[in-house]
Formats: sequence, structure tokens, C-alpha cells
Amino acid sequence: MKGYSAEIKENCAGARLEGVDASYKDLCQVCGRIRSKDAVWAMDFLDKASRAEIPVLYKRHNKKLGHRRELGGKKGRYPKKAAGIVLKVLKSALANAMVKGFGEEYDVVTATANKKHAYPRLQPKGRRGRSYYVLSRVEIIVHGRQELPSGVEVSPPVAAEKKEEKPAEKKEASPAKKIEEKPIERREEKPAVKDAAKPKTDMPHIEHKHEAEKEMEAEHAAHERNAFEHNKGKREVVKREG
Repeated sequence: MKGYSAEIKENCAGARLEGVDASYKDLCQVCGRIRSKDAVWAMDFLDKASRAEIPVLYKRHNKKLGHRRELGGKKGRYPKKAAGIVLKVLKSALANAMVKGFGEEYDVVTATANKKHAYPRLQPKGRRGRSYYVLSRVEIIVHGRQELPSGVEVSPPVAAEKKEEKPAEKKEASPAKKIEEKPIERREEKPAVKDAAKPKTDMPHIEHKHEAEKEMEAEHAAHERNAFEHNKGKREVVKREG
């Protein structure tokens, strides 16, 4: 359903709540108790019912219900969840009416609850039992007691426009305090002077080669010296043929 089921007349405001996870039977009976009542009394009644301080009269859907002494022996129960939901919708409707400027005293013109959606569900195990997950909707319309003069249109209050803040202008320093910036003088780098005393060598690897040869000759001489000392004093064995 789109919109409201009842017509919203002049000097009226409403509010509704869709897809409520609560019993539409309980919501319907709670709405019936505040219909055509004063808004202040309705809020007090719903507040006490949501805290289970007073029972709610059930005129329908009351099969096998207990009788309540507070209701004069009539059938009723304590629907705390449903009362809290209806109270929330009633506060929203009153807030909408006050924003439109319909005064401060209101009466509840319409308060209804209906079935919204029903989703089929199956039992996960055992015998396949089928049940439905049912959602509800609640709508409330309030009427302002204050009568407006003919030809006067009420509009919601307009929020005050924020003034555009201008960017702060930067203050220039006085000429006396300004520091004269002098250009930075860059020194010219002179080319490095080559060492004239150092002899030029076109082939530096030749000197390195002579040093390597000297080291190898020294190693050969030391090796021959060690071999001679090791074989000194040993007789040579000569094998005879035949």
C-alpha cells in the first residue's frame, strides 16, 4: 500500500510504519483503544501499557483470553511490544503536526493496523510443517484543535541561512619592516690544477706486471731452496737391469 488508507484533511498530520515485526492482531486492539482520544491521554496510556502496568482491552481476537479485574471482568492482556510500537508512531505524527504549525493540542483521528506481508516458511526437520512469517503496518493521523483563519497557509519554519564568511585578507607588512633581499652572489669554481710533478704514465699496467713477476720469482727460489734441504743427505737408489 502506498500512502495512507484514510484521507488526511486540513489541519491534520500523520505518520506510518511499514514492515513491523509484531502481531497485527495486538496492534489492531491497541490502536482501537486510542482512537478518537486526546493525544496526551493516548501517550500516557501507551507508555503504561508498554511497561505492563495496565492491561489492554481486547474486543476481537480474544478467544481463550483471561478476564482482567482492572477491565471490570472483561478480556484483555499486556501487549508490551505492540504498545511500544504504536507509541513510537504517535510521537512521530505529533512531531510532524508541530512542525507544520497546527498548535499544541491534538486528537487522534485515525489509528489503524493491518497485515503487510506474509512469507511462507518450512520446518527445517521432522514433518514438514508450513507456517507464515507475517509483518504488519501501523498508521496514525492526528488533528490539531487550533482552528486557522480562512485564507491563511501554514508553512514549516525555514532554517536561518548561514552567512557566507569572507576569506580573511592577509595584512601586508609595513615598508619599514620589510627586509631588502639581496641577490646571492655565486662564486665561479676554478678548474682543479693538475700535479705537474707527478709523471704521466700512458700504460699503468706495466709497473703492476713487473711487481707480479718479481713475486713469482721469489716464490720459485724459496720452493727450490726448501726442496734442496729436504733431499739433502739421502742416497739415490739405482735400479740394476736383469
